[in-house]
Amino acid sequence: MYLHANAKLGLAGRLALVRAIEGGISLREAAAAFSVSPATAHRWWHRWLDGGRQASALLDRSSRPRRSPRLLAVERQERICDCRRQTGWGPRLVAGATGFAHSTVWKVLRRHGLSRRLAAVKEPANRYEWPCPGDLLHMDTSRYARFLRPGHRVTGDRSQRSRRWMRPEARVGYDYAHAIVDDHSRLAYVELHDDERAETVTAFVERALAFFAEHGIVAKRLMTDNGFSYVKNRSLRELLAQRDIRHLTTQPYRPRTNGKVERFHQTMAREWAYGLSYRSHRHRNNALPHWLHNYNHRRPHSSLGDRPPISRVHNVRG
Repeated sequence: MYLHANAKLGLAGRLALVRAIEGGISLREAAAAFSVSPATAHRWWHRWLDGGRQASALLDRSSRPRRSPRLLAVERQERICDCRRQTGWGPRLVAGATGFAHSTVWKVLRRHGLSRRLAAVKEPANRYEWPCPGDLLHMDTSRYARFLRPGHRVTGDRSQRSRRWMRPEARVGYDYAHAIVDDHSRLAYVELHDDERAETVTAFVERALAFFAEHGIVAKRLMTDNGFSYVKNRSLRELLAQRDIRHLTTQPYRPRTNGKVERFHQTMAREWAYGLSYRSHRHRNNALPHWLHNYNHRRPHSSLGDRPPISRVHNVRG
């Protein structure tokens, strides 16, 4: 039940008030007993009588006027709404196109539920999982800025002296985290490198395949995005052909196609890169093997029933 913010009595209090008046006391005595003005007691008593002595008569009424002589005509409101639907413009541009005041246009759009754009229709989740480890490996790269000392996020110092890291001579580049995640088990392999050139990518993939082979996982497919170092990499193509691995690429501008490794990069950034405070990027990089081992062997994974990825590897007992 809606009650006015300044209402002195709730529904139970109003009902008790009119019951007391029906019991024989005067309006003034009832008002004093319930700590309201005589005018308030008079209003609720007569609403009670006019409403057939029903509790619904004691509910708050809308404060909206019954008539609005200055309300814009219906056909003019339709002009404003049609302009909004066809162009998607805001109130100011619609006001300029239709000739009405900005405040009038805003009120009309709000009244018709058009003051905000409709949310984009989300595509249904396309969840899939290959039946065996190695059926599909997801690969992607993420970069992290290097730093020689903690920044204001850790120290809280935002003075000019603390902004020396922004000078060109203080910039020390980026670390590129190359990652491969198995589709079925979510077992991950990560290396940090200075770049993402073709020869770096090929050497990383070769070591990653050896890592998965140690766990009894023989790769059959490798999915990457359409990056130059992936699709134009002759050495990678020769390596995959030698191992009889099919190279799949994602649909352009659709990172969700490679969603498992994209989600892994989010987890790695939140828990490893930005989850702790490091003295420098070297300390951060030294912590990666420990975090990755915990991710693969101990950390519960929600999509695996709160079990670690190693639980889905065939030779988990060695």
